[in-house]
Amino acid sequence: MTGRLITVRRKAAPAGLLLVASAAAWVWVVTRQGGMQMVPGTMGLGLPAFLAVWTLMMAAMMLPATALVAALYARTMTVRRAPRMAAFTVAYLLVWAAAGLPAYGLAVGLGRAGHLPAGAGTVVAAAVFAINGAYQLTPLKDRCLARCRSPIWLVLRYTSYPGRSRDVRAGGHHGAFCLGCCWSLMVLLAVFGVMNLWAMVVLTGVITTEKLAPGGRLVARAVGIASIALAAVVFWVPAVAPGLTGSGMTRM
Repeated sequence: MTGRLITVRRKAAPAGLLLVASAAAWVWVVTRQGGMQMVPGTMGLGLPAFLAVWTLMMAAMMLPATALVAALYARTMTVRRAPRMAAFTVAYLLVWAAAGLPAYGLAVGLGRAGHLPAGAGTVVAAAVFAINGAYQLTPLKDRCLARCRSPIWLVLRYTSYPGRSRDVRAGGHHGAFCLGCCWSLMVLLAVFGVMNLWAMVVLTGVITTEKLAPGGRLVARAVGIASIALAAVVFWVPAVAPGLTGSGMTRM
């Protein structure tokens, strides 16, 4: 019985470590957000600071949904499990950090849209909602989500990677699939406000449910339909897009 408990703990440890890292990132985000003025665009941050904030946000939002893959991948390791899991996780987050570069450019552009007349910001918000909704219903979204939901094929592929770069390649490869799955949801942060805490919590719940819940594919489609509906609703209720319409842009 004791031996079985030890085995269960060893299998659960990688997932637990990622959840602890995510919790630490959430603590940082909540603390930082409490002292940051909620303004459209990049929140007044330069590129280096924006990338640092973005990467920590991605750690907070994405690691809970990645814990299952991390646990499966860890089961393929027999030695040096902790440093190899660290390499996997760092490579995974580097993919999302790199995504911060186009995110910064988009935030700059959408931030300027937020300073335009309210009608223009509303039109841009509607376009962002529509793009996310349409992507949620595409075959590419389904393909990427399927890899995240059934990662055994990916893990088996990762075991065939040769050399010391295996963990980095595996983390980067999985990060690319996650990026393909979730990029349009992250674009919504520009609509709600990049560091809008409530938007982050809701999107984290959506991403985790899509990837881990039995009905995750249906949730993805429902979110797509809801996003398309919001593309119309925002013309009557601009407050649903505070990051672009200026409605409710205050400290949380």
